[in-house]
Amino acid sequence: MPEPLLRFARVGKSFGGVRALDDVSFDVLAGEVHVLAGENGAGKSTLIKILAGVHPGFDGEMTLQGKPLRPASPDDARRSGISVIHQELSLVDSMSVSDNIHLGRESRRLGGWWLDRPAQVARSAELCRQLNLELSEADMARPVEAFSLSVKNRIEIAKALAFEARVIVMDEPTSALDRPEVDKLFTLVAALRARGCAVIYITHKMEEIARVADRITVLRDGKWVGTAPAGECPERRLIQWMVGRDLSEQFPPPGEGRAGGTAAPALETRGLGVRDPDPSRRNAVGGVSLRVAPGEILGIAGLQGSGAAELFQGLFGSRGACCTGEVTLGGVPFHPKNPRDSIGRGLAHLTADRKATGLVLGMSVGANVSLASLPGVSPMGLLRRGIERSRARHWAGALGIRLASIEQPVGTLSGGNQQKVVLAKWLCTGPRVLLLEDPTRGVDVGAKREIYSLMRAWTGQGMAILLISSELPELLGLSDRILVLHRGSVSAEFTRAEATQEKVLAAAMGSQ
Repeated sequence: MPEPLLRFARVGKSFGGVRALDDVSFDVLAGEVHVLAGENGAGKSTLIKILAGVHPGFDGEMTLQGKPLRPASPDDARRSGISVIHQELSLVDSMSVSDNIHLGRESRRLGGWWLDRPAQVARSAELCRQLNLELSEADMARPVEAFSLSVKNRIEIAKALAFEARVIVMDEPTSALDRPEVDKLFTLVAALRARGCAVIYITHKMEEIARVADRITVLRDGKWVGTAPAGECPERRLIQWMVGRDLSEQFPPPGEGRAGGTAAPALETRGLGVRDPDPSRRNAVGGVSLRVAPGEILGIAGLQGSGAAELFQGLFGSRGACCTGEVTLGGVPFHPKNPRDSIGRGLAHLTADRKATGLVLGMSVGANVSLASLPGVSPMGLLRRGIERSRARHWAGALGIRLASIEQPVGTLSGGNQQKVVLAKWLCTGPRVLLLEDPTRGVDVGAKREIYSLMRAWTGQGMAILLISSELPELLGLSDRILVLHRGSVSAEFTRAEATQEKVLAAAMGSQ
């Protein structure tokens, strides 16, 4: 084996006397994609923060090209050639593409008094061309907020190349990308590998690990479990390493008592349209007719811009009274106008981004659980902490939320447990119809299996679920039927038996 570019030797870290990382040792080679896998709370984030200079005080040693590496700050790590691309990108939306790429490494002239913008634009354009990102000089001056998430991802990588990064860490880079954008990212990862960069790739998606990994290292409970070439680590072995037990089947079978598509609908739409806030643009959703029965999971598939997310927002009233057409809930006419009214009618919406729109990270677990059902814990308008705590304890037990106390800030929980808190928040409202948008985003394989089982338990009790997922295998494995959207309209519908990845993707691209 060639000499490693990066080496971790007995690296450890403690917080308040608790060991978060303990004697982790493995190597990363130049020109390889090294997947770092493990459940939420396994120690991946702690290790990467050590590498990135966020946690400068740690045990053990790191070396880069055989030289000691102990970054004292993120800036120090960048100067050493380490770049971390987080799930929440570090770009400044209001700044131009060129300024973002050179942020912290600006080109200057006249003794450093003036920015050399022409030099920055030329260098930025060259870096973008290397990444197959064709942006004009005019584009270089546009704010990054004007571009799609896929383009932003590549701008972030161009920024890493501007710092001459030799080790690039990608943390869940595809979590909000659709299939074509994921393909572009993987092409880019292959290009970085060909340049001789070491890519440390963190993901919970098994199909991504199989597609990009050269080698895999697994952490569990802060300890190193194993490192192996991808070809010697099949999915079953990888899952056993990650969770310490065998998960015999990823998706639970459909419940025998589910109502299916022939029962009276829990939710039905006829010719539903969702107006865009900008009157000059076409409707985000136009003429969608669907029905979902009690006890059924209806999958909603579509690429980015298909209108799937806007469909959920319109039904839940997040955009105000913007819907046209007919909607019925339990056979009763329903006119979505705001979330409060929708919650009162038995509708709940779990959004894709739990940190931005699902939780208040600085508030306690108990406070977050009661956020959507405050009238139930505030008789006569006065918040009763005892009721709030009692409800939170009930749902923590029912959903298996792992925590030290319901008083701890929800932001201190692992991703999987944060997601269960969001679910608890909505289950507290007693929904009859649950709109789930990427319910397992950023969640490890063990927590995913738990959430899947919970979904089947809820449908077994008569709840209807509409499901959006950026993971097509998840959509196929859970849905009783799948409705495919293309440019705001229904392009196809498949039963569970009919649906395949190829058919759904073709319909999502308008080829059906």
